[in-house]
Amino acid sequence: MSRVHDALRRAEQAGVFNPAAPAMPGMSLGMGMGSRGAAGGAAIDPGMRSLLEQVEEIPFNPSPDAHLIDASRPHEAPMEEFRTLRTRLNHLQGLQPIHSIVVTSPSPAEGKSFAAVNLALAEANLTNNFTLLADFDFRRPIVHNMFQVDRSPGITDFLQGKAQLHEVIKRVAGTNLFIMPAGEAVINPLELLNLPEVKQMLDSLPQVFNWVILDSPPLLFAADANLLSTLCHGTVLVVRIGTTTIDSVTRAMQSLCENNVLGIVVNGARRGELYSKYTYYHSYYYSKPEPEAKEAAE
Repeated sequence: MSRVHDALRRAEQAGVFNPAAPAMPGMSLGMGMGSRGAAGGAAIDPGMRSLLEQVEEIPFNPSPDAHLIDASRPHEAPMEEFRTLRTRLNHLQGLQPIHSIVVTSPSPAEGKSFAAVNLALAEANLTNNFTLLADFDFRRPIVHNMFQVDRSPGITDFLQGKAQLHEVIKRVAGTNLFIMPAGEAVINPLELLNLPEVKQMLDSLPQVFNWVILDSPPLLFAADANLLSTLCHGTVLVVRIGTTTIDSVTRAMQSLCENNVLGIVVNGARRGELYSKYTYYHSYYYSKPEPEAKEAAE
């Protein structure tokens, strides 16, 4: 992973991604926006305006194996690192209209869901920063397990006309976090994602949510994340030290249809393992992996 480390160090020194710079595209922590504009700049639809008033509130009851960050302990390493990631993304949002992002990885078990959920929690910890976490991994959904809520009704139910939008969104009590479970299992996830309703929904949600964070399947195992990346403002790639290979990162980057990679989250790094102390995060919990925690890392 030395090339990943070198790219992270170069990006930190430069302070911003230079699209004209040599080396592997998207390997820097910075901006590479596509041409898609921000849906948040459009007039707010009356139906979207009342959406938040209709959603059901659920208790914050995370699974013990979910390894979620704890806002009440802000100085612990995981919380600190996700706050750093949050700060960087919010800075990018101040430069360009970014409101919807896909969190994915080249392969399974690299920590994409772990990163997506904790990033959403970190964003929702800010005052009035309404954040939506949507589980678009219809093949192996896990967000509902991490929050110990029902999988259905969820996104697939809405896309099939079996539920209304406000019925598939839940607000976590006492927070600015909203979640959309994956919904009932479907045999044709990619065909469902190609429906025009998906684009319409992703265009509309930023009218009421400052951040819409999508957990998607790995890039090299399904085309879902590639498609979703063209419908969102940015993509965050999660790699895992000791697991992700340079070849898989290269192929994952090449598979993306647009140059909208915002950066790379390095998972599984211990303190001092990366060149800069300002790494996106190190995964404290994975220094001693537990069998029951493995699924939560996917």
